[in-house]
Amino acid sequence: MTLTEARARAARLGTALAATAAALAAAALYNTLRTRRVEREHPPAGRFVEVDGVRLHYLERGAGPPVVLLHGNVVTAEDWALSGVLDRVAARHRVIAFDRPGYGHSDRPRGSAWTAAEQADLLRRALARLGVERPVVVGHSWGTNAALALALADPAAVRGLVLVSGYYEPTLRADALLVAPAAVPVLGDVLRHTVSPLLGTALLPLVVKGMFAPLPVPERFRAGFPYGMAVRPSQIRAEAQDGATMAHGVATMRERYRELRMPVVIVAGAEDEVVDVGRHAVRLRGEIPQADLRLVPGAGHMVHHAVPGQVSEVIEAVSAWSAGPSRPAVRLAATAG
Repeated sequence: MTLTEARARAARLGTALAATAAALAAAALYNTLRTRRVEREHPPAGRFVEVDGVRLHYLERGAGPPVVLLHGNVVTAEDWALSGVLDRVAARHRVIAFDRPGYGHSDRPRGSAWTAAEQADLLRRALARLGVERPVVVGHSWGTNAALALALADPAAVRGLVLVSGYYEPTLRADALLVAPAAVPVLGDVLRHTVSPLLGTALLPLVVKGMFAPLPVPERFRAGFPYGMAVRPSQIRAEAQDGATMAHGVATMRERYRELRMPVVIVAGAEDEVVDVGRHAVRLRGEIPQADLRLVPGAGHMVHHAVPGQVSEVIEAVSAWSAGPSRPAVRLAATAG
């Protein structure tokens, strides 16, 4: 290669690098402006509680024995309202639905991976600040990990568990591998502020469709779910960290499932295309002697949207079960709730 050719190649490389840098800067500016717009369009609908400098946003309804609702990945506390479960349960209970750290309007400070155990510890302290004692804790999807961690850390503080569409065994997941780069320091920061929100916006409708499959996405969710909130850089970090730590978190808990003595009901859609029901829900039922398993024929991962009334009945039954010696009989069917 001649000196002239080397200089020409260096010039082309410099031009390409400059163009790439400009494109990334433009994407970062666009995503920043879009995030501000989305947050203005979807202001906090609930209240805030602060624990050690971390602000958690939560929705609260009703009065009576307490119930805590923990959402899964991608969505926020609003998912419980969109499904109808929050208001149904609030007819007889004090219901608190948290935006988990980094989701919706809740903080997720740096310096921690925010594992299920860490989130459970934060939620436990938040509940103490709110004067909530011995709630029934309901988790959906990733939220079941936080619910289990909360119950295992302080069993006497949890009245009962309802675990919906959960992931309970450490298995390899392609979706977790795909989002893992966004959780890596430095590289993740670049991705989250440039490429990831654009890619996430394009893929999110397909992700949501898969969550509800084989049933269609309900119109109430389609119209009410703030899609833009899920692809903000801050929430992408939370989603990526939760995906990256999920298997390890479950691995640290699985040998302790038998320690649970409170009432437990496991609910799952029989046609769940996100989590293998046999490998997770059915196996967990075998590891918790007093647990009940409710499979909903024809429903998928978002089973609380498919049968909200009946999921609410399960929550009510667990609350009653924990107050007396008899086990409730609750049947679930794949009919609208």
